Amino acid sequence: MTRGLECYDCGYTSDDQTESRCRCGESLWFSTDTNEFAWPTEAWTNGMWRYADVLPVSKPVGVTPGGTPLVRADRLDEYAGCRLSLKVEAQNPTGSFKDRGSAVGVRHATEIGRDWVGTVSHGNMALSTSAYAAAAGLECAVFVPAETPEQRLELIARHDPHIFRVEGDYGRLYEQTLALEAPITFVNSDTPLRVAGQKTVAYEICEQLAPSVPDAIVLPISSGGQASGVWTALRELEAAGLIDDLPRLYGVQAAACDPIATAYREGRESVTAVDAAETIAVSIANSDPPSGTRALAAARATDGAVVSVSDDATRKAMDRLATAVGLSVEPSSAVALAGVRKLSDAGELAADDEVVTILTGSGYKERYETDVESRTKTIDLEALEAELEGILEGSEGDVSRQTNDR
Repeated sequence: MTRGLECYDCGYTSDDQTESRCRCGESLWFSTDTNEFAWPTEAWTNGMWRYADVLPVSKPVGVTPGGTPLVRADRLDEYAGCRLSLKVEAQNPTGSFKDRGSAVGVRHATEIGRDWVGTVSHGNMALSTSAYAAAAGLECAVFVPAETPEQRLELIARHDPHIFRVEGDYGRLYEQTLALEAPITFVNSDTPLRVAGQKTVAYEICEQLAPSVPDAIVLPISSGGQASGVWTALRELEAAGLIDDLPRLYGVQAAACDPIATAYREGRESVTAVDAAETIAVSIANSDPPSGTRALAAARATDGAVVSVSDDATRKAMDRLATAVGLSVEPSSAVALAGVRKLSDAGELAADDEVVTILTGSGYKERYETDVESRTKTIDLEALEAELEGILEGSEGDVSRQTNDR
């Protein structure tokens, strides 16, 4: 079903599956004929490979990504201002949504006889690509910013890639790696192979909810690759006749680095670079996103929007996910929930809207500031029963931690 590559904007097509950028400057994605696609008949297993018919590769590599749970989070409805469900991508093998694109990119590299794969990343994508390269027996080159924390590098290094700390303009590195003539497949953040794999999250969401369709899908945006994947999946499912209406797509960025949200607010048709400040959502702090304009187009084409949220709102969303749902996510995932709350407050989302928020990565990989002191108490063993009784008595009727005022 997968044909060649095409540009969503100008219509350029190519049969060269090693291309990544269109002549007009926009990113390419795979053109997929889904006229005969139907939901798989087998039980809900097999991860993302249940959609092999719409992928540019057909055989798995490494531990299968996908098949992640879609959790109805009714305890967050009041906080979120809508009927909220959470797509928990932290349950992928390396703890993030990046495994979907890595599995496709690495498999494709093996199919065309490559011995090397590479990526430009300072976090989840570097870890994921190196893990799947190791599973396939390929060499892997990872290019990270020079200031990448040692804790992150330690995680990536476990899979024995070649790690290069890059000094200088890190933003230029993305384009330079794709322009290299060396026999290495770069599976960067919005390349066609990565987008093809990452689109399967939207296939799963729609199959898990079928025959219903969510009113909206909310997700964090960095390069625009994940938003591109979700958009192309929805277009393909509409063409297949499996969904009648496209959910509204809402992207969320950190306010300190929000080039796509800025372009949306200003009514511009394209995204330009911004001067970024520091943010706790470092994994999505992309000041010049390569598929920013495509992500902007996705939001507008589906009657959605792109918003930005403060670090304070992100911290509150992280805490709420941890204490009300039992999910620890990284700040770059929590921005999505913070965005849902902001959209509800602005009237973009209604209380009866069925909304899916994609939580892209685990919060257990790194240390984040948590108020441990206020949540800790030292007691004597002899006082155990009395302390427990005091807690139980004090908690009767107190549901403030679950239903704080909006």
